[in-house]
Amino acid sequence: MSVVSLEGRVAVVTGAARGVGELLARKLSARGAKVALVGLEPDALKQVSERLHSDSDHWYADVTDHEAMTRVAAEVKERFGKVDIVVANAGVANGGPFADSDPQAWRRVIEVNLIGSAVTARAFLPLLRESRGYLLQIASLAAMTPAPMMTAYCASKSGVEAYAHSLRAEVGHQGVRVGVGYLSWTDTDMVRGADQDEVMRELRQRLPWPSNKTYPLGPAVDRLVAGIERRSSHVYGQWWLRGMQGVRGYLPGLIGTVGQREMKRFAPRLKGMRTGLVGAGGSADEQARATQRS
Repeated sequence: MSVVSLEGRVAVVTGAARGVGELLARKLSARGAKVALVGLEPDALKQVSERLHSDSDHWYADVTDHEAMTRVAAEVKERFGKVDIVVANAGVANGGPFADSDPQAWRRVIEVNLIGSAVTARAFLPLLRESRGYLLQIASLAAMTPAPMMTAYCASKSGVEAYAHSLRAEVGHQGVRVGVGYLSWTDTDMVRGADQDEVMRELRQRLPWPSNKTYPLGPAVDRLVAGIERRSSHVYGQWWLRGMQGVRGYLPGLIGTVGQREMKRFAPRLKGMRTGLVGAGGSADEQARATQRS
C-alpha cells in the first residue's frame, strides 16, 4: 500500500489534550502536518499546540455538540484552508457492575465515544470530500470482545466500529477513506485511572496473555501514524490485535462462561466501587458539563 506524505497536510485530532491524542498530534506535526487540536481542556490544548513542530491551533468543543463541532470545522477551514485528515479520538470510560453503575456516567460514555464520533464525522465530511481525505476512527480491543464490568465502553466501541465500517462503504466512491484504529490497554490517563480501582486492576491482570498487559504509548501511536500515512482501513496499535479478528466470533461465548466464574470470585468486593468516569480526561469531561449546567 502506498504511503502518503503528511508534509503540508491538515490534520484534526479530537481528544488532543493528553494521551493518544496529544502524542498523535506531536508525531503528525513532526512529519510536517498542520494540526488542529480539539478538546475540553483549553489550557492543556494550548500547551500542546505551543510544543508542536508545525503550524497548529486549538479549539474548545464538546464532540457531542453538533453546532459546536460544525463551527469548529468552519473555523479550521478558515484557519488552514482545508482538512485532509480527521482522527476521531475523543473518548471516556467508566467501570463496575452495570446494575450499580451511575446512569449518567454510563450514558455519557456512549454519547462521547459513539455519538461524539459521528458528530465529528458529520461536521468534517464536507471538507474531507473536498480533499478526498482520510478519517481514522479510534476503536478498541473492546470492539472485538465483550468484557464484564465494562458494559458502556464495550457497547460504545463496538458501535463505533460498526458505524465506521458502514461509513466507509458510503463515502469511498467520493474519494474519502475511513479507517478503524484498535488499541489494547495502552499507558494513558484513562487506563491508569481505571487501574486505581483495585477490583478493575486485578480483574484485568487475570486476563489471558497478551491482553493482560499495559502497552507503552509511543509504539502504539507510531502504528496509528503509519496507518494514517497508508490511509489504512484497519490499524492495530499492538501487533497481536490483527490476529483477534479471526477469532472474535468465539469470544462472546468464551467470555460469557469464564466471566461468570470471575464475577462470582469478585462479588464480595464489588460494593462501593467508583461508578463515575475514570482518569483525568473523565474528570475534565465532568467539570465541563458541570460548568455548562451552572
